[in-house]
Amino acid sequence: MRGKVPPQPSIWAMASVDSMVPADHPVRRLRPLVQRVLADLNADLDALYGPMGRPSIPPERLLKSMLLMALFSVRSERQFCEQLGYNMLFRWFLDLDLGEPVFDASTFSKNRQRLLDGDVGRKFFEAVLGLSEARSLMSSDHFSVDGTLIDAAASTKSFRPKGEKEGDSNGFADFKGTKRTNETHESRTDAEARLYRKGRGREAKLSFMAHVLMENRSGLVADFELTSATGTAEREAAIRMLNRERERRRKRNGRKRQNKSAKGPKERGRRLTVAADKAYDTRDFVRACREAGWTPHVAQNQNARRRSAIDGRTTAQPGYAASTKARMLIEKVFGWSKTIGGFRRTRLKGTDRTCVAGFMVMSAFNLTRIEKLTRIAA
Repeated sequence: MRGKVPPQPSIWAMASVDSMVPADHPVRRLRPLVQRVLADLNADLDALYGPMGRPSIPPERLLKSMLLMALFSVRSERQFCEQLGYNMLFRWFLDLDLGEPVFDASTFSKNRQRLLDGDVGRKFFEAVLGLSEARSLMSSDHFSVDGTLIDAAASTKSFRPKGEKEGDSNGFADFKGTKRTNETHESRTDAEARLYRKGRGREAKLSFMAHVLMENRSGLVADFELTSATGTAEREAAIRMLNRERERRRKRNGRKRQNKSAKGPKERGRRLTVAADKAYDTRDFVRACREAGWTPHVAQNQNARRRSAIDGRTTAQPGYAASTKARMLIEKVFGWSKTIGGFRRTRLKGTDRTCVAGFMVMSAFNLTRIEKLTRIAA
């Protein structure tokens, strides 16, 4: 028998947002992890707001929104707020009832500086790494480092000579034969973006550079940094991230020693290794790694015009081959962040704002990785 569409829809409906989300949906397994992270950040979020005034949009909802934008490849904050009006999964994840109004996209812009001042992006990222599941999965001795270019939210037409008077940029579209450098030119749209190309014969673009420190056991992101795109930025950022990881390790070992008996056996230090591609094969980087207590497992640059800073004493070790193989996992981090997380091109201007977005994308990657690995281990 042919069914018929009722002439008038029902006015009343008894349903909850939770009942509209499938019981086996993958996001259901991520939500408890996110709730624990936000609970750890409760005191930090309280410090960002005063005791008086009108209630604001809860910062937890803004952070959850950034995670959803990375998990579901939402290209803009305005598009996310539009989908939030009819996407029951998004409403459920943000704890929005059916009757609650959707906040406007300008809410992100108005609260962005507050999140920057509180360094919330980094704190959220570190809280994800502080989960008990993450601590059991991560290696504390073996890491890999690499960098990638992130397209800036600026056109090459905006790359104009410094000090030039404001005018119409359309007439500057044809810059063939004009020498342009970062010393003499800057973008009018985003002054912090730099014109950079990855190699010879490649197109030069206004870009930032994202740097990742990955632990080799499970492929989790251990640290993240975003800088201007320069020829030495990858190595300089790598040393900073290695120093921070060394300091975190020192603090963890200090807490462990405090929990042990004073008469207990003395823990023997283990070798720390860091793998990297041949772009890091320079004497300065290798020397800096060794001075900081790291063994550099850097791929040798076989260029005939130069000599590799890594000799046979390092490459002959079995750990070198293992590190070389494990560091390939870092390409999955960049691949996921650019194709799924929408971090191929930044939506924001400036290094600081783009860095916060990068922390949330890397946090989303780590959460999905932690959930999957713990489920497999169970």
